[in-house]
Amino acid sequence: MSDETPRTLAAMMDRGDVFVPDCPSRAVLKRITSSWGLLVLVALRDGTRRFSELRRRVNGVSERMLAQTLQQLEAHQLVTRYSLPVVPPHVEYTLTPLGEQAAAKVEDLVEWIQANIAALMPAEEQAEAAE
Repeated sequence: MSDETPRTLAAMMDRGDVFVPDCPSRAVLKRITSSWGLLVLVALRDGTRRFSELRRRVNGVSERMLAQTLQQLEAHQLVTRYSLPVVPPHVEYTLTPLGEQAAAKVEDLVEWIQANIAALMPAEEQAEAAE
């Protein structure tokens, strides 16, 4: 398909095209690759976690932002929320099969960044970190 060929919504629903401004795949990409979305997906690779466990694991995320991120990932069918009928409320989150696939992809990126962090940091930041 050439760059000039208009894309219909039906065609985008069959296979997204993130380079088309109105493509729904952009919203999904935004959620998955947001800082918190990416970290939540990777944190859930180890298995089901309670909200409080996720908040500790994804260190630095506010309760509100974590709740919002989980809702967005759930809306895109990447995460499943289980609410257990106990007092106090007990809520657990787990990856769906689709979420597991996405998490595996972004985990590769996270591992690559961690392995190459020294080369990715500007020289002045490396000097400041060494002090």
